[in-house]
Amino acid sequence: MRTECFEALAAHRAAGRSCALVTRLADGAQALVAPDGASGELAPTAEQLAEIAGLLAAGTSAPLASDAGLFVRSYVAAPRLLVVGAVHIAQFLAAMARMAGYEVTVIDPRRAFASADRFPGVTLTDEWPDEALARLAPDARTAVVTLAHDPKLDDPALAAALRSPAFYVGALGSRRTHARRIERLAAEGLADLLGRIHAPVGLDLGGRSPAEIAVSVLAQVIQVRHRGAP
Repeated sequence: MRTECFEALAAHRAAGRSCALVTRLADGAQALVAPDGASGELAPTAEQLAEIAGLLAAGTSAPLASDAGLFVRSYVAAPRLLVVGAVHIAQFLAAMARMAGYEVTVIDPRRAFASADRFPGVTLTDEWPDEALARLAPDARTAVVTLAHDPKLDDPALAAALRSPAFYVGALGSRRTHARRIERLAAEGLADLLGRIHAPVGLDLGGRSPAEIAVSVLAQVIQVRHRGAP
């Protein structure tokens, strides 16, 4: 591996960011492709960058379909789950998502809710959701779920998530609650993105307890991650 690519790869891995190493098999020339751009000896075309992004999102290593002489090695960070609202459902969801291999962050400025006692081993932040999402920068391997059931917390998080490449955006609430939410977000100029929200959140498994709802949410996140939105 070229020194330049190795150093860039090490920096991305240390920061927990996904990236792809592209190698031209004919002569070993390389480039490192990350969500913020490419560096190295190669200059992939826009078409190739789009294909590389698809492989990276899927965590797959393979030759490019558009140019079999270029091999892509994907280095992917763990998928992330950002949960807004440190409520009872979030306690079950965070624990189960961690067991499923997700890097979980629970966001809630209400410190009495977002406590280490209630969320052992889970990364917590008491930032306001829009500030937290701006810092955490959801990417194509990130799911965002709002559970606070409070527009002051949920709406800014949803607005930020919808403007990001997050693969999943879900929101807790009844259909009536969601209809009002849609009106508010549409007024913010997000009408074209509102179809991305999964609401009521989770697969319809019929469960009603916090733990059962958490199961349905995680199931839907996994489904969308691997199969795309139905």
